[in-house]
Amino acid sequence: MAFYTYIMASGPYGTLYVGHTESLSKRAWQHREKQLSGFTAKYEVVRLVWYEVHDTREAAKAREQKLKKWNRAWKIRLIEALNPQWLDLYDTLNA
Repeated sequence: MAFYTYIMASGPYGTLYVGHTESLSKRAWQHREKQLSGFTAKYEVVRLVWYEVHDTREAAKAREQKLKKWNRAWKIRLIEALNPQWLDLYDTLNA
């Protein structure tokens, strides 16, 4: 089983959210459809712009906690290294 650390954005250079999950497509869908009330729904953080895969839940959570401490510029560089156009990667998950 895979586990994921991910970053959602409201748009290019918009509001960012860092999380971790065991089902990336389900979690991204929940954010997109605003099924999760709170920060991401309030600020329309619905675009999956970055993710990485981990072997354990603990590793995914540790990476999430580390990324949450990063400054915004570091997170933007991380996103742009994988996704320079800030495309919504949700559409590529089940392709």
